[in-house]
Amino acid sequence: MKHLIPLDNLVAALSRLPGVGRRTAERMAMAVVQDQKGLMRILANALLEADEGIACCERCGNMTLTLENPCGLCIKPRRDAQILCVVETPSDIMKIEQSGGFHGRYHALMGKLSPMHGTGAADLRVDRLLQRIADEEIEEILIALGTDVESDATASYLKEVLATREVKVSRIAFGLPAGSAIEYSDSSTLARAISGRQEMV
Repeated sequence: MKHLIPLDNLVAALSRLPGVGRRTAERMAMAVVQDQKGLMRILANALLEADEGIACCERCGNMTLTLENPCGLCIKPRRDAQILCVVETPSDIMKIEQSGGFHGRYHALMGKLSPMHGTGAADLRVDRLLQRIADEEIEEILIALGTDVESDATASYLKEVLATREVKVSRIAFGLPAGSAIEYSDSSTLARAISGRQEMV
């Protein structure tokens, strides 16, 4: 059978998605290619629309419409501008917002310290965080990272970096299961963890 390079490229692209292995990517690719109802075009158009219409907020890193940057969470006047919740990814912001337990502003690091994956401090948005603390007169940094080893290392690094700043540093209470991440937590657990946050000493 002739080698189908476009199909191989589709499988390779799909397998780069989180949680999608080679076999799953192959099944997904075959389902898209064989669909007779135009799923391929629908998917392609949706991807293009997302690529052109969605961006990361220039201030906090949250997902926002390209034409609404900074995002609504950054410009909403009723939010507490003195407290900044530091998270790993934009999906963590969405999860915390769903919990209804936090009413301040956010800052996504876009990753965590991970020597195994080649992610160091320079790859995170720490410099931007320090700039925001100065510019926005932040009084408290709430570190809302998971409880895995890499998240703990990132939290410790942030505490060390922030030690010279006149800002209170706290971390969400550990209502999260050990080794878990924000995105896998339910809303009520997140709300309790935020309300029970503790100052890092």
